[in-house]
Amino acid sequence: MKTYALTVTCPSARGVVAAIANYLADQGCNISDSAQFDDKETGGFFMRVSFESEAEVDLATLSDGFADAARPFDMAYEFHDEAVKMKVVIMVSRFGHCLNDLLYRWRIGALPIDIVAVVSNHMDYQKVVANNDIPFHCIKVTPENKADAEARIMAVVEDAGAELIVLARYMQILSDEMCQKMSGRIINIHHSFLPSFKGANPYKQAFQRGVKLIGATSHYVTADLDEGPIIEQDIVRVTHAQSAEDYVSLGRDVESQVLARAIHAHIHRRVFVNGNKTVVFPASPGSYASERMG
Repeated sequence: MKTYALTVTCPSARGVVAAIANYLADQGCNISDSAQFDDKETGGFFMRVSFESEAEVDLATLSDGFADAARPFDMAYEFHDEAVKMKVVIMVSRFGHCLNDLLYRWRIGALPIDIVAVVSNHMDYQKVVANNDIPFHCIKVTPENKADAEARIMAVVEDAGAELIVLARYMQILSDEMCQKMSGRIINIHHSFLPSFKGANPYKQAFQRGVKLIGATSHYVTADLDEGPIIEQDIVRVTHAQSAEDYVSLGRDVESQVLARAIHAHIHRRVFVNGNKTVVFPASPGSYASERMG
């Protein structure tokens, strides 16, 4: 049986859930997992449903037929085949811990994505990427060639049919135009527990303030630097006895985990942008299972 996911956003109203459930039942579908959130402050409603098509109805038929059920509630909706892996471009500079972590999770099937390219402004990880049979593109970025470099990056994204860009410690600020064009489709890992300690060297800032917790934040990229809607965060405890260099080393593990969890949520359509925040639903049963180990 085919397994699909349906995502819905609309104004909150009585009968929305019933309309969705009744439509799926009428189409011979069985719901296996469901999550919903009614935002009392904004009046927005968000829902994600996983279901099996016991009648083997195809995706296009399900999507087209849902229009009549969706119209009275002004629903914005999408149907997705959960077996289809999202195409992803990873971008990295000179810190490789997040890239290597993502490659490992991808290789064992713990992160079910299709990595169609890796883009870097340095050659440091060309061999690592090539050894995984993934196209590597070194695109240097300077103040003088920034517009041309971004055009080349977008050409890689579009030629590969990528649906998501992951900034795995890519240390270049993207232009407003690129952020707007890929709105909701660029995920960044910031080496700080935002909204504190923004900018290029947050661990040094945290060390100078004597914090007892450091962390990492994964968020969607917007034109406002480090201000995009937050998807995932985590922390690690530190003490007065540790150095700024210790903070960096401890932070690397947290960054890798947080970025992987944010990507996992996005590719399974569990993240909904809600103004300057996000709604992130729990993972469906079995979605973290790896195809193999090692």
